[in-house]
Amino acid sequence: MSVLVSTANSLQDLLDRFRVIDFLGPLALRLYLAPVFIAVGLHKFMHLEDIASWFGNPDWGLGLPSPMLMAILAASAELFGGIALLFGVAVRWFTIPLMITMLVAIFAVHWNQGWFAIAPGDPATSTAKPLASIGIPAAKHSLENSEEVGKRLQAAKSLLKKHGNYKWLTEKGRFVVLNNGIEFAATYFVMLLVLFFTGAGRYLSVDYWIARYFRK
Repeated sequence: MSVLVSTANSLQDLLDRFRVIDFLGPLALRLYLAPVFIAVGLHKFMHLEDIASWFGNPDWGLGLPSPMLMAILAASAELFGGIALLFGVAVRWFTIPLMITMLVAIFAVHWNQGWFAIAPGDPATSTAKPLASIGIPAAKHSLENSEEVGKRLQAAKSLLKKHGNYKWLTEKGRFVVLNNGIEFAATYFVMLLVLFFTGAGRYLSVDYWIARYFRK
């Protein structure tokens, strides 16, 4: 037992040495999320009237109140929030409106499409399989959906190989069935939540140097 305890302590000491570079974790999250939100925010500002129409229309859109105001707020949160993440400025504050936009996206846009952004076409490799094996109904439904997706993909590939230039069509990537579920929005929300608690990280953020200056 003493050998196990000693080995565990040694391994823990080894892991603790990596804390000198723990700023790389928040930095990686910031650099991953920043271009995503900057690009989406710019797109919204460049197509503000179309976004407002989609936000406000109850028939083919989201049916939100004050759609133009909501569009401006969403675009501002994403663009300026993305810039703030990039430079590490007021990161914990900016994650709040960004998380709100992700919650709106999850529940107002993607919720009815389930979890997956891209529908898996092979039940054997679907991440829903272990959950289905313990009897979760939504996971079982996802596996059934995967089987149907696989059939449709095979049919589409067969048609394209017979009647189209399949090699050219798939040169830039494989064909998939877009499910448009909550996967990406939920993932971004979790990443933002981590930044909300950890902050921008040391050294490579404006927040760190401002805090260091005022502590002095």
